[in-house]
Amino acid sequence: MSDDLKFQLRLTLNDEFAQVARSDPGNPLISALADILSRHDAVMKCQFDAFADYVSEAEVNGVKNFPLYEWTKKTIEDPAKQSKYTKSFALYVSGEEVYAKDKADALEAELKPLVGGPIIAQMFKYDTDPAHNPQPPRPT
Repeated sequence: MSDDLKFQLRLTLNDEFAQVARSDPGNPLISALADILSRHDAVMKCQFDAFADYVSEAEVNGVKNFPLYEWTKKTIEDPAKQSKYTKSFALYVSGEEVYAKDKADALEAELKPLVGGPIIAQMFKYDTDPAHNPQPPRPT
């Protein structure tokens, strides 16, 4: 099964750079990060923005078809969680939310020297094995 696993990298950016990354990803202040992402055909998606997009889509298309709607809406309305998720960015590679291990490893290796520096506070690697991931909340 490990050959079938896909991966995703997520970054937690430091406060001042998170806002720049959300509003102006081409800003020279984050060029060290942007240059690496470009070399790997990768882009950042702010987790808070992804959650807000999910809620908006659910409200337009009918929440009954969106099992995580209630949880996601509560999350984006909670100021503490908003603070957390506006600094969290999923990395998409070649337009894919999850990608092959070799792509994740190569991107991770190049980003690693930036972790703990002024732009990137933390980096995480997730895989698609359900045993390694929290399960979605059950509908109430």
